[in-house]
Amino acid sequence: MEQQVQVRQNKRARREAVLEDSSVVEAPAAQPAPAVAAAAAEQVVEADVPDDEPGITKLERLCATVEQKGAGLSKTDLNALLDHGIHCVETIAFMPQRKLCEVKGIGEQKAARIYAAAKQLVPMRMVSAAEMLQLRRNMVQITTGSAKLDHLLKGGVETGQITEVFGEFRCGKTQLCHTLCVACQLPISKGGGESKALYIDTEGTFRPERLADIARRYGLNEEDVLENVTYARAYNAEHQDRLLAEAASVFCESRYAVLIVDSATGLFRTDYSGRGELAERQQALNRYLRKLQRIADEHGVAVVITNQVMASPESGPAAYMGPQVKPIGGHIIGHASQTRLYFRKGKGETRICKVYDSPSLPEGEAMFAIDAGGIVDAPDR
Repeated sequence: MEQQVQVRQNKRARREAVLEDSSVVEAPAAQPAPAVAAAAAEQVVEADVPDDEPGITKLERLCATVEQKGAGLSKTDLNALLDHGIHCVETIAFMPQRKLCEVKGIGEQKAARIYAAAKQLVPMRMVSAAEMLQLRRNMVQITTGSAKLDHLLKGGVETGQITEVFGEFRCGKTQLCHTLCVACQLPISKGGGESKALYIDTEGTFRPERLADIARRYGLNEEDVLENVTYARAYNAEHQDRLLAEAASVFCESRYAVLIVDSATGLFRTDYSGRGELAERQQALNRYLRKLQRIADEHGVAVVITNQVMASPESGPAAYMGPQVKPIGGHIIGHASQTRLYFRKGKGETRICKVYDSPSLPEGEAMFAIDAGGIVDAPDR
């Protein structure tokens, strides 16, 4: 996340520097091929100057010459990168260099040239703890809709990281996801991100009419809210994985603040059954979660995943403490998620959120409720 913030803060300075360089490049009647590619890249840079860009570095920048912080790529090379699921320079900067050699038509020398250009366009440097603290203070947090829940999370759901929400059915996981889809469109001063949301549904629980209800609560235009939520239904684990490649492309076209996967483990749980496929399932789930983290790093979005639970029969004194549950995915999903929230039913219509694990939040609980406007504060008793 800190790398992505640095990229956004320094992007305008880099663009101005490139524009100054481009002012001395003229276009004679017969330009050599590298100069034509460089001029095309500079035209793309000029087109990128407006502030409404989604905050990424476009692949066309790599068409410039090496002297102009490019890699001298052709249109064929760009298409090969796009076909491989690479849609921006940030993706290249955060991936291993050897993975570039898997792209059709990209050899070791060209891969090294592309990787070197990506490192220049997306600088990643060491920072002091003081700088890191300032970056975290400037981080956008999305409100959950409940002031008590936001207080527990010290502001809301963090962008640039994976937040896992697990619990039994009817405890509010999907309702939180719907609320975040609307809340992320609010102004930053009101706990929003002034951006769009992408919702990947694996269980068929997405309901657009709920978004309309929540939009009325916040006084937003219902049609605009629905237009700003991109929806995708996943039907199997492989399809769910392929949707992430499409998501990366969508994030390069417009501003997004939230990526929701509801649920992340349901299809893996059914498509890989039995102990014989357990190892394969965990490996596939690990790769999927790594892709989610890379999207959070590259685009600075808040990745929110819901997780199912399973019964955990206990012996001894724990057997008399009521039903025991634990999240699906084991250590794989436990290590991948930065913040883990445990939802459970409370008295009456209330729900309880417990901070199960977090690098920055202390353990604690907050009570909330669900009404027509989504997640709200539980009434005081």
